[in-house]
Amino acid sequence: MKQYIIIGNSAAGIAAVEAIRKRDKESKIVVISDEDYPAYCRCLISYYLAQDIKEEKILYRPESFYKENNIELLLNKKVSKVDPRKNRVIFEDKNQLGYDYLLIATGASSKFPQDIPGIKKRGVFGLRTMKDINDIQGLLPITKTACVLGGGLVGLKAAYALRKRGVQVKVVVKSKQVLSQMLDFEAACLLQQRLEENGIEIILGQDVKEIIGEGEIKAVKLDSGKVYGCSLIMVGKGVAPNTDLIKETQIKINEGIIASTLLQTNISNIYTAGDVCESFDLVLGRLCVNALWPVAVEQGRIAGANMAGENINYTGSLGMNSIEFFGLPVISLGIYKIKKEESNLFEELKISDAKAGRYKKLILRDNFLTGVILAGDIKNSGVFLRLIRERINVASFKDRLLQENFGYPDIIDFVKEKESVYV
Repeated sequence: MKQYIIIGNSAAGIAAVEAIRKRDKESKIVVISDEDYPAYCRCLISYYLAQDIKEEKILYRPESFYKENNIELLLNKKVSKVDPRKNRVIFEDKNQLGYDYLLIATGASSKFPQDIPGIKKRGVFGLRTMKDINDIQGLLPITKTACVLGGGLVGLKAAYALRKRGVQVKVVVKSKQVLSQMLDFEAACLLQQRLEENGIEIILGQDVKEIIGEGEIKAVKLDSGKVYGCSLIMVGKGVAPNTDLIKETQIKINEGIIASTLLQTNISNIYTAGDVCESFDLVLGRLCVNALWPVAVEQGRIAGANMAGENINYTGSLGMNSIEFFGLPVISLGIYKIKKEESNLFEELKISDAKAGRYKKLILRDNFLTGVILAGDIKNSGVFLRLIRERINVASFKDRLLQENFGYPDIIDFVKEKESVYV
């Protein structure tokens, strides 16, 4: 019998467990997590904080899942180092565990800008784990004002959740728009308007220079010199893949752990999946970390199957994000902005109606769809995703792409026969 070790108890890790057990009922599987919580949907924690959903909806699998699949679950255990030469993992408490096959699905952690004085004060949080949520909830009864650092997806989710809990929120954004890594300027303005209509103040083109307070947070000072009072700070400055456990090994890393098409690392019995994995991006045509829940699930499923003896190629992922704030849904797929020097290579199709809160933009290159932004009306997002993934030439129906009656029947003769797992 083999021993599989999976470091990580979230989307990729659970998908790998299920894929292994489908093919190998007997071998031992050990799942290791540095959290003390069973598998939960990390992408839903902001909605739990906002009280949009109840705690039971957060659980990704029932607690019986581990027993039913004969899994040894080690919670609150942190792996400090992987030793590929001896096929073992080493815990922070110096204990060790051997493996035949290892999956590194350690995810990512919130980035905290270390150059801001006071960033380590009590009351400064990321929005990544259930511990973050529970600690924030402990302070909410005495929190009237909060400041969010960063206008990315995590920052805006935090702002939304806190506003729903009755907190006055200011979001400080260094760039000239919110969601600069997901939307173009026009769509960002539409979203910003909806946030501001619901009481969230957005401060653009500035950054926090200092967090003020002795022991507890009193205020933030911006690089403009302005000071805003607050007692809680959320940091939404992006995430970084958790690669520390392999940094002293021969496993190759760039931004994340570099994966082959089999989701192997350069060590044949070590695989990687999820937010820590750097794999092929279908639109960019290069290796990239796409830290997205459905990507992690698919990568975990394929990595687990291959660990159990399959030989399945992972074709790659693409950047895709979907959110909804105060009734305004927004989706972006693939390329969202075009560099000025490359503008002659691309074509844009667009519908914009700010009064109706509706915006659609399609980005094409050589009659192939490479990017989509939808706000307000997200119909056909699945169709557009399939056009991108399957590299379908849209020349014969390009003029209908943004029509109200366009849909799956228009592309059915062009798609691959096999059912896509992404749609």
